[in-house]
Amino acid sequence: MPKVSSKRQITLPVDQCLEAHIEPGDEIETFIFNGQITIVKKTAGAAKGILGHLKGDKRISDEQSLQSTIDSRH
Repeated sequence: MPKVSSKRQITLPVDQCLEAHIEPGDEIETFIFNGQITIVKKTAGAAKGILGHLKGDKRISDEQSLQSTIDSRH
C-alpha cells in the first residue's frame, strides 16, 4: 500500500498506472470531493468537446479576465 512521503509525494502502483495509461512525465490533475482525492491524467484537447461551443470575447484581454476572476472572489 502506498504511503505519503515527508514531501507529500505518493507513488502510484504500477498496475493502476498501466490501467489508467499514466506514464512517467505525464501531467495529472487532482480533485477533492467529500474528502476523497481523485487523480486524472491530463489529455490534450480533453475539454474541447465540452467547451468547444463557447466563444471567447476578444474585447476582453487575458489580464482583464484574470482580474475579474480575482475581484469576484473578494
